[in-house]
Amino acid sequence: MDRREFLKQTIRGSVLAGSSVFWGGFRGFARAAVPAGPPYDLVAVKGGEPEAMFDRAIASLGGMETFVPVGGKVLVKPNIGWDVPPERAGNTNPKLVARIIEHCFKAGAQEVSVFDHTCDNWRRCYKNSGIEQAVKEAGGRIVSGDSEGYYQTVSVPRGKRLTETKVHELLLDADVFINVPILKDHSSSVLTLGMKNLMGVVWDRGYWHRNDLHQCIADFASFCKPTLTVVDAYNVMKQNGPRGVSVGDVVPMKSQIVATDLVAGDAAAARLFGRDPADVRHIQLADRMKIGRMDLNGLSIHRIKL
Repeated sequence: MDRREFLKQTIRGSVLAGSSVFWGGFRGFARAAVPAGPPYDLVAVKGGEPEAMFDRAIASLGGMETFVPVGGKVLVKPNIGWDVPPERAGNTNPKLVARIIEHCFKAGAQEVSVFDHTCDNWRRCYKNSGIEQAVKEAGGRIVSGDSEGYYQTVSVPRGKRLTETKVHELLLDADVFINVPILKDHSSSVLTLGMKNLMGVVWDRGYWHRNDLHQCIADFASFCKPTLTVVDAYNVMKQNGPRGVSVGDVVPMKSQIVATDLVAGDAAAARLFGRDPADVRHIQLADRMKIGRMDLNGLSIHRIKL
């Protein structure tokens, strides 16, 4: 059963120090046996522009054609939640979003759609983040996430606190789902990472905040597993997240993590930020639920410095 059919059937019912440790002596980069399919579980890239880092990462995973079938429908989900310019690092870098779309079309995608259920006014978020223009220039389709009519109720069979929710129809119709969060501080969830970014595909986020946010994040990750998670750590908001106050909140890190395991990608990004993944409760919960692996040892991980 492919991913789209599974989802349709389910409808029924201290940053810089951390970066130095991550790149200098992170044990997880010891290579394990190469698995079937993509040659690595996770790729971490440092030192380049967003486009160049993604080019190298996806090439080391066998190219986007490893993940995108010819004629496939692709959903790319960046963080577009905030009405702030790119230099504030509140949203995913538009250059990265554009390059991912270009790779999808090169692999033979029929269409590539982009949306987010934003926190600020969606039109201003789309425009001022730079993402709307980047998507259009790359040939993608930018879609509103602001109308409840776009969302359909699904059950979350493994959920402990979140047992059903409304998700955007683009997620249910996609053959490939590429999750593109930005790494940043967050006042409620400790960090914004791949699992947290999935809140942008649901309608009622308030329920999550009222009913154990971390458990709801982990619950939804048991249902919604992206094909790829691409963590944008080019500029990182080190404080006052998720919206930020000024460019003074931002540290340039010029890094990127690409993972097929959502939990592993979040764990690696947390370490890059300087946090122990076990201190981010939804990562710990997702590991306990066996949604993915928090312990990166034994995974096949490739590190690239540009």
